[in-house]
Amino acid sequence: MGLMNEQNREMPLPLPTIRRYPLYLRCIRDMIAAGDLHVSSAVVAERLGLDPVLTRKDLAMSGVVGRPRRGYPAHELQHALNHALGWDNATDAVLVGAGSLGCALLGYTGFEEQNLNIAAACDADPKVVGQCPHGVKVRPMADLPELVKTLKIGIGILTVPNAAAQACADQLVAAGIRGIWNFAAVQLAVPKDVMVQNMDLAESLAVLSHAIARRRG
Repeated sequence: MGLMNEQNREMPLPLPTIRRYPLYLRCIRDMIAAGDLHVSSAVVAERLGLDPVLTRKDLAMSGVVGRPRRGYPAHELQHALNHALGWDNATDAVLVGAGSLGCALLGYTGFEEQNLNIAAACDADPKVVGQCPHGVKVRPMADLPELVKTLKIGIGILTVPNAAAQACADQLVAAGIRGIWNFAAVQLAVPKDVMVQNMDLAESLAVLSHAIARRRG
């Protein structure tokens, strides 16, 4: 088994590397399921269509030491990547906005791989409050502070209309949330100690549409 370099594990990872780690994890899980005990960075890069030099550098940042001609111990590397992403411990989240998108996220089982559990949901619409989409009861916004405190929730998932996004973000911050996954197409104003990750669907579509338009041209 490779040895962990504690210094490497404590260093913050570059954002592009963090974004690639989930891709590596999926590939490594598939290889483990196929019976592989060791993982080669070159093989991972080939399967994902990535630069092998870049992949080798990314995996080296995990702190796991690979061996020539054998690669990295698969299970240890999987654990290290999960640890680097904070996925080795279950994380509870509260979803604000139980509309179509919010309900779709409540029913998405893929979050289990990242140990993310949407433990609660809130909405300002009285018609939605009390419903239980995918087994999660929707509570009124007035219950948000109590839910965050009682369940020790650290992440807020914002799936509300753009016009309501900032007000709901303010309520999440006031309730003690320090990380917001924002699906609204709005730039949120939050304190410096609150991190916002924007999931801009329009931005992703623009990249895809531009690439298709160039190929057609």
